[in-house]
Amino acid sequence: MSEKLTFEETIKKLEEVVKQLESKDISLEQSIEKYQEGLKLSKSLYEMIKAAESLIVEVKS
Repeated sequence: MSEKLTFEETIKKLEEVVKQLESKDISLEQSIEKYQEGLKLSKSLYEMIKAAESLIVEVKS
């Protein structure tokens, strides 16, 4: 995942991963890959939120 996605793009991609994981037509190996991808996306979203929160706190100070 070398491209830099926006927050909205990352959310959309995570939603797609969740849909794929909910599919009954996915192998165990694919499920593991998608789960790992979902974790990376979640971490990226968390980091974006923390960065935005830091900016807000900084501006308020």
